[in-house]
Amino acid sequence: MVDKKILLLGPAHPFRGGIADTQNYLAQNLKALGHQVTVYTFTTQYPNLLFPGKTQFSDEKAPIGIEIHRKIHSFNPINWFSIIKSINLLKPDYVIFRYWTPFLSPCWYSIARGLNKSITKIGLVDNWIPHETKPWDKILTSMFSKQMMGLATLSSTVGDQIEADQPQIPVWKGFHPIADHLPLPMEKEKARAELGWPKDKKIVLFFGLIRKYKGLDFLIKAFAESPLNQSDVMLAIVGEAYESQEKYIQLIHKLQLDQQVICDFNYADAQKASRVFCAADVIAQTYSSATQSGVTPLAYYYQTPLLVSNLPGLKAPIITDHTGKVTSIKPKEIAKNLHQMLNEDVLSGCKESLKRAQKKYSWESFAKAFLNFINDC
Repeated sequence: MVDKKILLLGPAHPFRGGIADTQNYLAQNLKALGHQVTVYTFTTQYPNLLFPGKTQFSDEKAPIGIEIHRKIHSFNPINWFSIIKSINLLKPDYVIFRYWTPFLSPCWYSIARGLNKSITKIGLVDNWIPHETKPWDKILTSMFSKQMMGLATLSSTVGDQIEADQPQIPVWKGFHPIADHLPLPMEKEKARAELGWPKDKKIVLFFGLIRKYKGLDFLIKAFAESPLNQSDVMLAIVGEAYESQEKYIQLIHKLQLDQQVICDFNYADAQKASRVFCAADVIAQTYSSATQSGVTPLAYYYQTPLLVSNLPGLKAPIITDHTGKVTSIKPKEIAKNLHQMLNEDVLSGCKESLKRAQKKYSWESFAKAFLNFINDC
């Protein structure tokens, strides 16, 4: 492909979180392929009243080699006119709109509608159907899609949802790549020593922002079920709560699991994430709703086996790559499957599969396939 001018719109540094991180990685890898890449991120992403966490911003250093400008106010229409003017002056070949919530639809729709006809407009979609739905979601999502010339995804499940809803729009069903600038893996013993975790026990990790649909309560209840309740297996919870953390603390206390559960309700940066993934024996994703997860590629990078719930977007790579086990979200079934997974032979087999699978999910291969798609739109 001839050198192209590409503009990415969406969260990026200094915003934190998985979507911002992947936007940074995408920009770096598109640039590495020889293209001119610019990123416009937000001045204001969410109103403070609507944001459930402690902060929207990262303490980490800005990613190397990316031109990032904070320009977009997500709910100020006056700002959108200046963005349209700025983009049309920039004259990009492609504008990539990062889409994961209907909240952004009015902003993206308005900006896309005002762009010059020569610009190819592509949506990069993380979620098509929100985890927590509202009556107006479908109208807003349809409004956004009507301005796009193609829609790309990071999972085949999201791609299937789009095709069922908007069959007239070209769709590329991608995958969630494994980050290529993460802290290097470390020995389990060292990771546990730095965290102050027990050295001689099996540890199951629940990682990431805590929201109702992620099923942490099912996982906690599983530790009160046989055979986990007859073992010394521990559960580590690491992640900021986007709902009441007290309800989980009370559940742990009610089930008398205080000595079996490590609670760290704080956002984990890349350095901390590397330690907890290396320290864990299994990553548990007992979600009740999901089309993909940024936790999965982290587990692949750190070669930590996965237990995931029986959802298409979660289980597909696990089944294909033999990197873990699939479970229902009934606590008794979770307990049984975790017990089976924690067998040393099973863990060893999963780790070997993780090593073999890593190359399939590189950012370079994602960027190349993504470019081929948008070039055809």
